[in-house]
Amino acid sequence: MNRVAVTGMGIISPIGKDVGSFWQGLTHAQCGIGPLTRFDTTGYKVTIAAEVKGFNPADHGLDPAEARRMDLYTQYAMAAAHQAMGQSGLVGQVAPERLGVNISSGIGGIETFFRESEKLLSRGPGRVSPLCIPMMIGNMAAGNVAIRYNAQGACVPLVTACATSTHSVGEAYRQIRHGYLDAVITGGSEASVNPIAIAGFTSCMALSEVNEPLASSLPFDLNRKGFVLGEGAAVLVLENLAHAKARGTAILAEVVGYGSTCDAYHITAPEPTGDGATRAIRLALEEAGEAGLDSLYINAHGTGTPLNDKTETQSIKNALGEGRARRAAISSIKGATGHMLGAAGGAELIATILALKEGVLPPTIPLITPDPACDLDYVPRAARADQRVLGISISLGFGGHNGVLAVRRGE
Repeated sequence: MNRVAVTGMGIISPIGKDVGSFWQGLTHAQCGIGPLTRFDTTGYKVTIAAEVKGFNPADHGLDPAEARRMDLYTQYAMAAAHQAMGQSGLVGQVAPERLGVNISSGIGGIETFFRESEKLLSRGPGRVSPLCIPMMIGNMAAGNVAIRYNAQGACVPLVTACATSTHSVGEAYRQIRHGYLDAVITGGSEASVNPIAIAGFTSCMALSEVNEPLASSLPFDLNRKGFVLGEGAAVLVLENLAHAKARGTAILAEVVGYGSTCDAYHITAPEPTGDGATRAIRLALEEAGEAGLDSLYINAHGTGTPLNDKTETQSIKNALGEGRARRAAISSIKGATGHMLGAAGGAELIATILALKEGVLPPTIPLITPDPACDLDYVPRAARADQRVLGISISLGFGGHNGVLAVRRGE
């Protein structure tokens, strides 16, 4: 089996449009949640979101004419891929047929869908753009990235709601580990801060209706009432470790385990015992091996919904045992970024890698009143200097999809 390295990372997020500013925002407890600016929220119960502010495609290698032919979720993915590939130095260093792309979206081009539907209803079918379908469909971020980097290997975007980018990275890890590819550009992207998404998530009682930024997204807090919609993209370059070493590039981290399971229980609610998430954690850690289990950092899914946080806490205890669970340091970054949906797992994996690399654990903000049912160490409110050996990132999606990735510090 091949070992798998991370050699590049890129991110567009509500707290930073590159990895450096993202990490600065996380470790300084910056909150990217604020009043919605994309549309008039009159009549909406939810009037806040975690928007990406000041995004200019031209700052990230995209020609303005090219960008106009892409939905915003694809623009975000292209920008994050530009960063990740630039850091990796992989361009021209891998055979095209040995380079793959696994970049996915939980929802795809919903902004294009919403805009073109408005045209259809108000102006008739002849006014719908010929680019409607190519901009809207959920594989176009991956397709455009593959075109940009001449990636002729497998290009396999997949959709598992909030676990989308975790599964994308996990499947890329397996493609390299089993020798099908030498490198994969992988992650997720989402741009769904628009009227239909806000209305839809509100109607299914998933969103917090507390319209105060620092009181709205409260992972593991007794007063949590739902998640806050976020957006952005997170892309990583995974590479055969031997291939990366041969070309002398820096190894940011090593992916050492992956677990994927399904609750097979309910379309939105987690299975009450947390068995599916427990099994996914165990699978990832079994593949990673015993080393570091007593020095573990966990980036939790931690949405701030009443059911998720309680069930996830129990899953961690079930998977690790009470003693190791209490020695683990855990945080959720969704108080800072909101819930980036299909991009969340990728962003949280980048946060996990940086926590190990820098010896600093990002905080759970603003965790003020711990829930007695969530009684582990969630690194409340402020970042903590703490050198951990092993990290896992947990993602749990609507439909019962569970994904867990395990990583170690780079060599």
